[in-house]
Amino acid sequence: MPARKDVDGSASVPAFYGAELRWKREAAGLTLRETVEGSYFGETYLSEIEHGKRRMPVELACHVDRLLKTDGYFERRCADVRKARRAGHADYFGRILEAEQHADTIDEWAPTVLPGLLQTAPYARATVLAAHPGATEEEVDEKVTARVARARLFEDDHKTPEYWAILHESLLRQPMLPAEGMGEQLASIAALVGRRRIVVQIIPWKSGPHPLMYGPALMLTFPDAPPLVYTESSYSGATIDDPGLVKKYHKAYDRLRAAAMPPEASLALIQAAAEDYRNGNQPD
Repeated sequence: MPARKDVDGSASVPAFYGAELRWKREAAGLTLRETVEGSYFGETYLSEIEHGKRRMPVELACHVDRLLKTDGYFERRCADVRKARRAGHADYFGRILEAEQHADTIDEWAPTVLPGLLQTAPYARATVLAAHPGATEEEVDEKVTARVARARLFEDDHKTPEYWAILHESLLRQPMLPAEGMGEQLASIAALVGRRRIVVQIIPWKSGPHPLMYGPALMLTFPDAPPLVYTESSYSGATIDDPGLVKKYHKAYDRLRAAAMPPEASLALIQAAAEDYRNGNQPD
């Protein structure tokens, strides 16, 4: 039997919470399976909470408090853990921030700004400053760092979900940064495609009416949970889990995918735009 890997509770608030949960559970002489019995959650889910990798749902925290007789401790600390997890992100994005770490597939449609998962630090800073012109430098740095950290999802040692992005062609033409910065931003996306970490398609600006014209959409599927859809506007976002609505979004995304340029042609367009910027030219 492999040696047990202890959780370093000093690493973060979620890690401390998970380590405390594990200590209380083992002090009570309970296994993971025995602890989740009678709840709607599995032992793998609880194990990931104990290792600081997943948030504690309030209903599971209440169940654990009753079982371990911890006087509501884990329920009271749920909010602290959620707040620590989403540092640098809006409150309404917290659920998706965690969900993308456990997704099998992520499909994203970006009509007005490049997806956060694909943004370089300069691009992220430009969009943060545009949305929050009164933010302090510390607040901007926190938001940029948090956004760029999401791209760890595409590191080679990470179990990468299948990520498919559809971008409007205008995002390649709109100079959000000086030419050199835009060239690096688009080259970064092309490099991820080249490493087969992501698939990208472009909707041509001349394509006319097409599905999902009214705003961005992020769709996630999971091996052990129902799918989710996330939509966002400037200062608010909504997570959709209604099966009927989720199905409509997925059907619309399939039609959008059919209307987009093929992946190979899309990559060529991104590379050409990156090269134009590197040469100091505005892409046509």
